[in-house]
Formats: sequence, C-alpha cells, structure tokens
Amino acid sequence: MIKIKKKGLKFQDNIFITGFHGIGATGYWTIKYLVQNLDVKRIGFLNSGFIPPFTTTYKESLVTPFELFKWRNLVFFKAETTPYKEELFYTKLCKWVIKSKFKEVSLIGGLDINLRSDDSSYRIVHTSSFKPYGEIAKAKWLEPDQIIVGPVAMILNFFEINDFPAYAILAYANVERVDPRAAASAIEILEKQYNFNVDKSLLIRGAELIESQWEPQRAKQKSESFYA
Repeated sequence: MIKIKKKGLKFQDNIFITGFHGIGATGYWTIKYLVQNLDVKRIGFLNSGFIPPFTTTYKESLVTPFELFKWRNLVFFKAETTPYKEELFYTKLCKWVIKSKFKEVSLIGGLDINLRSDDSSYRIVHTSSFKPYGEIAKAKWLEPDQIIVGPVAMILNFFEINDFPAYAILAYANVERVDPRAAASAIEILEKQYNFNVDKSLLIRGAELIESQWEPQRAKQKSESFYA
C-alpha cells in the first residue's frame, strides 16, 4: 500500500502531519500550502484498490491522489481526494505510521466558527498517550459534547485505542466555504510547535478575496430571503 521511493528511509522520531477535506477544507489546504511552500521532497505514494481513478498536475508533474513528502523531520501526507472504504484505508495508514516508529502524529481539521465562544483561533484534542509540549501545551481543549467527524475522528480513535501519541489542531473555519484564514491559523500553530516559518501572505490574500466576494453575496441572499 505504501510505496517509499528511497529504500531504507527511516521515520523514527519523525512527525507525521496530515489533514483532509472537511470544514473550510482547513486540513487539506494546510497540508497543500506547506507542501508547496517548503522545500519538501516527495518520498512516497499510497497505492491500493481504495484509490479513485483520479490524477492532476502541478508544475509539469503528475500529482497522484495520496502522496508523502518530507522536510527535515516532518513528514506530510497529502490527500487530494477521498478514498474508497475510508475506515479500512485510514486503518492501514495508521498501522504503517505505528510500524514506522514515528514520534507523534499531528492532525489538522476545521471547527465550526459558529461554536467559537472567545477570541481563540483553534482548539485541540489529543490521545491519552500524547503529552502536550511547546505551543500545544498552551492550547485550549475542545469544549465537551462538540463532535469531531470524518478521517480526523477515525485516526484519533485508532491511535487512542492503540496507545499512540497523536493530537489534532482544530482551527475555527467557515462551514459554508473554503476558509484559507483557518489554514493560516493552523500553519501558525505548527510553525511555533516545530520551529519553522513559511510565508502565509498568499493564504491571507486569498481569504480577503473570498471574504470580499462572499459577505456581500451572503447579505444579499439573506435580504432576498427576508422579503420573499
């Protein structure tokens, strides 16, 4: 299932970081932006019967649905689409992470901005075996009874059951559209946690453009609904 391009590549003490399409597409855009803006090396692919017949391109190269990239001790898993049989797919991925002896897993997801009760930009959750440190140790825990769904939930559950250190950064995001500002917030936390820096100006400009187009349209829709 996992095809690593360089034989003998070791992942002991590396950090596995991933995110998926979900609220605001926060996880997906966080990983995609980091892969495109850090000097990463594509180190591998996921190939199985769970992968849809899908491909795209970037800078005159083919982009397969599921790829692994490495930068320093950070390994990014980028998911361009949703696999068939998600639970089985992500279970196999998690087993590979444990077998490869990664130090910990960092998951990125979105959290409905309508649930925000203060000026925080995100919340965290983590497995029992993860001992918070650095920026994550300062973070606020997700409020009781709020539900995490999708791949982030599946992966957290698997690692909790298997006593593996993992945590999720859940950035507050708009549930009705792509939210680059939420991705920028998640990247800022990762920068502080793992001591790196990436220019986030493109994400911020993208957020401002979307917001400038979205809010007037949304206000118009509300007005038309009110007078209908």
